[in-house]
Amino acid sequence: MKVYALIIIISYLLGNISFAYILGKLIMKKDVRKYGSGNSGATNALRVFGPKIAIIAFIGDLLKGIIAVYIGRKIGAEIGAYIAGITVIIGHNWPVLLKFKGGKGITTSIGVMLMINPIVSIICFGIGFPIAFFTRTVSLGSLIGMILAVFVVGLFIRPFNVELFIFTLIIVIMAIYMHRGNISRLLKGEENKL
Repeated sequence: MKVYALIIIISYLLGNISFAYILGKLIMKKDVRKYGSGNSGATNALRVFGPKIAIIAFIGDLLKGIIAVYIGRKIGAEIGAYIAGITVIIGHNWPVLLKFKGGKGITTSIGVMLMINPIVSIICFGIGFPIAFFTRTVSLGSLIGMILAVFVVGLFIRPFNVELFIFTLIIVIMAIYMHRGNISRLLKGEENKL
């Protein structure tokens, strides 16, 4: 149990590192959360600061998911990897260091799933990204890509892995919850485009 507690602490703190916030403060002298959607993720960094900062923020958010799962697996085997993956996303979405006002966790989720099951991550990103790009609606591509992960894991990953399925379901539910406002706007045809 001490090992899992350590994984939770490390992963949550890793998740708290907001590259969009840090880069915005250092380079632009602005708090990304005070503009655009009010989130401290790569998508809002793109809206507010442009592509250069957004790309760096995207890579940073991706890497913290990868690093957290790597550490979790090293010290807690596969269960440790799952715990780390969930916790780093929680840290990104609800960072105590930023008064619990973080991002929506999609990029970090991609990094996490790249380490947990790269096939699932590549398939879902390969479908979600073009949807976001061609519709210019990041939330739509993000939601479709995330929700698709549950079906890919449940229907195509063999042998069926209960732990992987539950893990995937948890991170997808978090993504849907974080996008609840976007879902409402999508249904009304009022969602913002890039």
